[in-house]
Amino acid sequence: MVLLNVDLIAKSSSCSKNKGNCSLAQYLKKLTHLNFSNKNIEEIDDISVCKNLSVIYLYDNHIKRICNLNFAYNLTHLYMQNNIITHIENLGAVCRLSKLYLGGNSIMVVEGLEQLRELKELHLEGQRLPRGEKLLFDPRTLLSLSESLSVLNISNNNIDEIRDLVVLRNLTRFLATNNQLQDLQELEAVCSQWPQLCRMDLSGNPACHKPKYRDRLITVSKRLVELDGKEINELSRQFLLNWKASKDARKKIQEERLMAAQMAQPFPADRGVRSFV
Repeated sequence: MVLLNVDLIAKSSSCSKNKGNCSLAQYLKKLTHLNFSNKNIEEIDDISVCKNLSVIYLYDNHIKRICNLNFAYNLTHLYMQNNIITHIENLGAVCRLSKLYLGGNSIMVVEGLEQLRELKELHLEGQRLPRGEKLLFDPRTLLSLSESLSVLNISNNNIDEIRDLVVLRNLTRFLATNNQLQDLQELEAVCSQWPQLCRMDLSGNPACHKPKYRDRLITVSKRLVELDGKEINELSRQFLLNWKASKDARKKIQEERLMAAQMAQPFPADRGVRSFV
């Protein structure tokens, strides 16, 4: 079993190259970036001497669990995509984490992030899920990320609804390609509650083939500048907004006329009631 530990770090070429005249203990203490991607690592062992780590690259390994990172108070970026992780756990102490990459694992539930109040980017694309299953979200985790999260990538996870994500009101970029989203009304309702949304990609979902799909999402997302990889022309947006306003105005007039007509119409006489003197 290949363990990520002090011995492995000491034997690495980067250590030999950058250590200089420092002792190993001094080097490890000053170390801020750790890159052990694609090294057949199966487990994170005790590396607590590396107290100043801010960025860890551990993608393309065989790691089963997120563990032994409680010491990493300065960690801001964690790259663990393409491992065999099944649960998001043991991240409560890394409260300064800003970017978390967990795509290409086997995670079924997005959970365990309640303490990460500074998390800005969460990448969970392409989980290896059992047949027929979809990626789920713990409401407590979503609520805890509602103020901080600005980028969410949940592409290719068999997701068929996103109503629970409405609390993420500070999203600026949302990636959910190649899922099973088809309810256009739900998409409109959720996107209208994301006032900061600038870029969104939903390509590869059934909803993309619904009539007026693009027009409807552009009109409810006032700051959207890119949808499904295509830029949104400001002139086109204004045209659509004017068209919608005109349509809504005509609908309101029709409803008012119908109501007025109903109010003016006398109640039909009840033929079944007779008046006796």
